[in-house]
Formats: sequence, structure tokens, C-alpha cells
Amino acid sequence: MSAFQTILYDKAGPAATITLNRPEARNGIVPQLMDDLWEAVQDAAADRSLRVLVLRGAGRDFCPGADLKAYVAGQGPTRPETFGVSVILHEAQMVTIAAIKGACAGAGLGWASACDLRICDDTARFNTAFLDVGMSGDMAGTWFLPRILGAAKARELYFLPGKFDGAEAARIGLVNRMIPEAAFETELAALVDRLANASPLALKGMKANFVEQEHMGLADFIKAETARHSACGRSEDSREAFRAFVEKRKPVFQGR
Repeated sequence: MSAFQTILYDKAGPAATITLNRPEARNGIVPQLMDDLWEAVQDAAADRSLRVLVLRGAGRDFCPGADLKAYVAGQGPTRPETFGVSVILHEAQMVTIAAIKGACAGAGLGWASACDLRICDDTARFNTAFLDVGMSGDMAGTWFLPRILGAAKARELYFLPGKFDGAEAARIGLVNRMIPEAAFETELAALVDRLANASPLALKGMKANFVEQEHMGLADFIKAETARHSACGRSEDSREAFRAFVEKRKPVFQGR
């Protein structure tokens, strides 16, 4: 794996973390960060041992979107293909989690919305922000948010941008959980551990089900869903899970 200039990539067994690492600029996006993140998510997607991937920011913030000072100074635009980060976060085989502190706006909100799960602490502040800087939006936020929040609320957030906090994000369903700052790292670690120790066959099959249902008709989807369900049922992991349940212990999954 290549060395990165603007992100950190850490792997521990079946779990990995990508950290946007420009804390001096609140993790604002510049072309190098886009390049680094694009490469990192591709590496993660190609790693079949991964069950969970966390996306987070270094320091006090997740990501406020573009680094406007750098943009005004001429650091842009970026390579078009790197906008595919959102696709990989949404479709790759592992469960993706956005761990949000501080600012989460613009493209940062798009990346967070692309993840399967979003948790934030009580320092989090959200905003679509695009209209305020004369932009129409990127990173597929206008694709994800209608599906997460409903069409009317998503349009409101884009057409009438403004900051809102983690409690409001939880109320409208943008985040799955809003956790007090003091407990955030502990609860994030517990969530990652729970997913990392789940059956990899079941977890990846479940992720595939969610991705495929977006573009398949019901009859074809049921066939694909049933095939995965049946394959899980024939696996050693499934038999181990049933035995562990009866024996009142934690299962040990082997991925086969």
C-alpha cells in the first residue's frame, strides 16, 4: 500500500480506519486528499478480509467540505475519477461507518451519507453548504439524502442550507446515534468490535442485499437474496452460530 500524504490508513484484523489527516485545516478537502482517499478506499474494497471500515477525521472535525482557502489559491480542480469515493463507500463488501465529530458539511456530508452507518458526538455540526458558495453539490449527497431522510427533507437541507447539531441529525435520521463526546471513542470501538466479530459470510451477504435492492426488481432480488441466505445456511459459520447459541457462548467465525 502506498504512503499517503493527507490521510492515515490503519488496519487491525478485519477492521480498518481511514482518517482524513489535515487537522490544521479542519480536514478540508484539497486535490491531494481526494487522490489519497480514492486510493485508500480502493485498497480497502480489494481487501476481502475486511468486515468493517471506519471513516473519520483527525483532530476536532470530520470534514467541512472543500478547503476554500486552498481553492481560492488555485488548488483545484481534482481528477474526476476520485469523485467515485462515494460509490465505493456505499457498495464495497465491508460495512462502512462514518465517525463524525465537529464539522461535517459539503463533500464531507456526502461521504458520511455514503456510509452504511453514521454516528456522531455532541460536538458535531452539519450543513449541506453548497448553495452558500454557488455550487450545486457533489459526492452524491443529493442521491443519498433523499433515501436516508425522504425527498422533502433532503431538498430542504440543500435549498435552505444551515448548520444543525448532532441531536437534530439524530432526530431526522441522518445519524444512527448521537453519543456524548466523553463516551464516543468507547462506543465506536464497541460498534467496530461487534461488526468485526460477526460472521463475514453473513455480513457481506447482507451488504450485497442492500446494494442490489436499489436496482433490482422484487422477483429477481428474492432469488439473489435466497441464494445468499441458503449459502450462509450451509456454511460452517452458521453451524457454529447455532451451536454457540445453544451452548450460551460467543461464536467463533472462520469465514467458511
